[in-house]
Amino acid sequence: MTYTFKMHTTNPQFQDVQDVNPQEVLENAHQLTLIDVRETSEYNAELGHIAGTRLVVLSSLPTQINSIPQDKTVVFVCRSGGRSAQATHFAKANGFRHVYNMRGGMLLWNQLLLPIEK
Repeated sequence: MTYTFKMHTTNPQFQDVQDVNPQEVLENAHQLTLIDVRETSEYNAELGHIAGTRLVVLSSLPTQINSIPQDKTVVFVCRSGGRSAQATHFAKANGFRHVYNMRGGMLLWNQLLLPIEK
């Protein structure tokens, strides 16, 4: 089952990537597969990570792409939204249809005072 985001905008770097709002990600996290593509050292650092995310470092995405479910809505997350946009673009190029980029990454998530784990 997939979740359809109510609000999304086209990513400025990748025309095939849709950016979604952190608040809507939080409200629907139980219906989403959240993939954090930052480096391992960033995942537990100052910005923390979203509860329930799976860490798949961007450089390892090509070898791990088949372990990500295609029948669920996937949201990629990074520090500011750049690497996660690349990950979303890569997933789309590999046949994924329900993949999104979280706008603003963990910087915006923290700015909005949304809950984190460290």
